[in-house]
Amino acid sequence: MAQRQMAPFTGRKVFFFVASAFAIIIGVNFFMAYSALSTFPGLETKNSYVASQKFDKDRAAQEALGWTIDASVHDDILSLSVTDKAGAPVELADLEATFGRATSVKDDQSPAFKYEDGAYKAAVKNAPGNWNLRMVAKAADGTEFRQRVIVHIR
Repeated sequence: MAQRQMAPFTGRKVFFFVASAFAIIIGVNFFMAYSALSTFPGLETKNSYVASQKFDKDRAAQEALGWTIDASVHDDILSLSVTDKAGAPVELADLEATFGRATSVKDDQSPAFKYEDGAYKAAVKNAPGNWNLRMVAKAADGTEFRQRVIVHIR
């Protein structure tokens, strides 16, 4: 049987091998950059300096309320419990919220909460994983209460 001879490893083959490796690396980098930018939800505030000037005052007013927030999802119903220092349910003057994934705005929803049985409840679309409830509530005296509540769904 005749032995088959291998073609020599030329400079041309080395060039194509190295060029292919760099092409793959650059392609993956472009894909990762595109993925990162296309899922970025945006800025939290337009002007961080102005927001920082009010931060301590707003935090003190919010802490003075003494509210405790708890959120959970059962059978596609998001339940938001707001209690005061004594543990009694709080009926809010106004409530706005966004329920969505922590890493993307694609699944964001604005739940239509209704107060019943000492809690705010709303129907939501969900799936297992880490979700955030970003809420802005107003007390009867007009004090604004902002909080991001992490909701784990199994």
